[in-house]
Amino acid sequence: MATLEDNSGTQIARRLRLERDMRGWSLADLAERSGVSKATISKIEREEVSPTAVILVRLAGAFDLTLAGLLLRAEGEGQRLSRVAQQPVWRDPATGYRRRQVFSRPDHPLEIVQVELPAGQRVVLPASSYAHIRQAVWVQAGDLVILEGGDRLVLGVGDCLGFGPPIEVTFANETNVPCIYVVALVRS
Repeated sequence: MATLEDNSGTQIARRLRLERDMRGWSLADLAERSGVSKATISKIEREEVSPTAVILVRLAGAFDLTLAGLLLRAEGEGQRLSRVAQQPVWRDPATGYRRRQVFSRPDHPLEIVQVELPAGQRVVLPASSYAHIRQAVWVQAGDLVILEGGDRLVLGVGDCLGFGPPIEVTFANETNVPCIYVVALVRS
């Protein structure tokens, strides 16, 4: 299985530096655009810390990329056929959130991601992570709580939610078993 888990720090660090260099941005420029501190970005680029999902989403957004797009670039170009053994997997060091990039190509508007959210965990993603995309979440196992603005929705197995305009969203697993869901998104 292709995995970012074993060498993700190196691949992500290189990709962040390359994305900054291609744009001629300093650490301060990226920090201002992403809302992530210069010190944190520097530590990620020096492979001293592993970034959380929220930090990666903010950094990707600053580059006008989705999280999948940033991870895909870190991993290399995608192929038309996405074999399970070659699908990149990334794990959030803070929550254990596990993200499998099922399908993503730079020349295709559709991305498919499978997420396993451990029991009792939550991930808060800023509105910026939804800029330029439309997405739907489809629960495969367990229950998923979505907090979107003032709305609280509980999705069970088979339930699917299409997201509206960009707003901060919390994905929460309030149960004692993992929740597995699929995210399908298109770039707009």
